[in-house]
Amino acid sequence: MLGFSAYLHSSFQKKDLEMFNQFVKAGFKGVFTSINLPEDDPQVLLDNLKRLGQLCFDNGLELTLDISSVAMKRLNLNLDRDLAIFKKLHVTMLRIDDGISIQRIARLSLGMKVALNASTIEQTEIDELTAAKANFANLEAWHNYYPRENTGLDGAWFKEKNQWLKANNFKVMAFVPGDKNLRAPVYKGLPTLEAHRYENPLAAAIDMKEYGADRIYIGDSALKASTFEQFRNYFIKNVLQIRAQFDHAPSYITDVLHQRADVSRDVVRLREGRPLNKTEIRPTNSGLRKRGSITLDNELSGRYQGELQLVKYQLPADSTVNVIGQIDEKDISLLKYCVANQAIQLIDIGS
Repeated sequence: MLGFSAYLHSSFQKKDLEMFNQFVKAGFKGVFTSINLPEDDPQVLLDNLKRLGQLCFDNGLELTLDISSVAMKRLNLNLDRDLAIFKKLHVTMLRIDDGISIQRIARLSLGMKVALNASTIEQTEIDELTAAKANFANLEAWHNYYPRENTGLDGAWFKEKNQWLKANNFKVMAFVPGDKNLRAPVYKGLPTLEAHRYENPLAAAIDMKEYGADRIYIGDSALKASTFEQFRNYFIKNVLQIRAQFDHAPSYITDVLHQRADVSRDVVRLREGRPLNKTEIRPTNSGLRKRGSITLDNELSGRYQGELQLVKYQLPADSTVNVIGQIDEKDISLLKYCVANQAIQLIDIGS
């Protein structure tokens, strides 16, 4: 399940609603927000939470609210007394930050979904929740995001932790960064894994699937228009869009093509390349094939003429191969997700 973040520090403007609608159109089904920032005005938070809740309800989205004992006190709210208020605001899950006891979490789980801190939960807490008769069907494990560089989680530790959580029947959620309007005051993205901090958000999201995340949320509140298209095409149509620049490429280069069923180590071989080619291809620009190069076999390659490839690892120049384009640097990491028979569309982003 895909989700995104919407923050409550200011009233929703037209641009915020447009961004919200783009996420909906791209197939996102959940929203994360927080009342934990101490600098935010309590009344503004509650007013904006009410509006966000209505937007989520109207669009059939789940709304998860990050809470802490300090924030609840500052907003003059009490979990035992005011749980109905959150439900009225269309909050479907409470994400517990800190200061809330295991016994209270167990009681909350009897009435609504609760997300625990995935990174810190231990066996003793699971045992306490069991003893307190928590409804584990309503409990999930959500990781944090890490605004400051070098503080994101280690991949090996993260994978091991997720395996343990899933062995204990928790659904796991994690964040990947956005690529537009990065959140203040650090402006370095909001990833769970440090390795994803400057990654293409789609590549990071697909990677999260490999790490065992059941829910994948964008930590920042915005994506670029072309990134929305990548998400929509991959998660709705199963088409992997890869942005690139071209030089003397055939007209069919931007059609939806497919990785062959047999996956090569060094290159992505597009199975339609040779069948689509109807001309003699003269040797030209047969230079070094850098990682991310797009190549077309010329007439010197004999029966391989017209072969289209995307280069995964740097290869030497070959007089039988023309270099006709280059994948955008931010999208090169998508090559590792070109699995057998994957539908692929190269998007021309110009020079």
